[in-house]
Amino acid sequence: MLVAITLLEFFCGSLMFSYWLGKLVKKDITAVGDGNPGAFNLIQAAGVKIGLLGVFLDFAKGYFPLVYFVEQGYLPKSYIIPAAIAPILGHAFSPFLRFKGGKSIATTFGVWSATTRFKVSLFYAVVLALLFLIAKKLKHGSRTTTQEDAFMVVLGFTIVGAYLYLNNFSVYLLALWFLNLIIMIYKNKEKLATFYISLTDRQHEIKK
Repeated sequence: MLVAITLLEFFCGSLMFSYWLGKLVKKDITAVGDGNPGAFNLIQAAGVKIGLLGVFLDFAKGYFPLVYFVEQGYLPKSYIIPAAIAPILGHAFSPFLRFKGGKSIATTFGVWSATTRFKVSLFYAVVLALLFLIAKKLKHGSRTTTQEDAFMVVLGFTIVGAYLYLNNFSVYLLALWFLNLIIMIYKNKEKLATFYISLTDRQHEIKK
């Protein structure tokens, strides 16, 4: 049963709704922004209405199947990890896009909403909002780069780990968070490397 549910969760996660919605309106979302085939590039390519539909669908594939299996008792807490990480992996490495998927941010929100009844996903949303507000303030209102966005997404999720630990969440949720973080870092590794190099260059300039 666990294997079947995990495979089904991976399949649901691999459904690239935002990419397909872009195709429906004749927009290639991989040709805009950072080239990510996810909902946030769909907003840039096709507008807010269609983009928000993409956000909802990417969230829904992480939330609805998982919350059903959890609420119906098919997934005891000790067995939830593979089924919960599967939709995130499915979106990040979708076979529909030759295993070159998206960043899984909206799907991550869906999974954590299902596993913690929105507690962790809402906390992550607040942390991201604060980080982006701070970034805007530091940049005097100018737009953040995709590299800065990637850093804040990963930093925010790292803070989520501290939140889980300090509030005595179950060990299985800490394990799920760790696997999720690894995927997030891997999918953003180029941007994180570029961000680190630019930060180092700025420090050298200040010292000069």
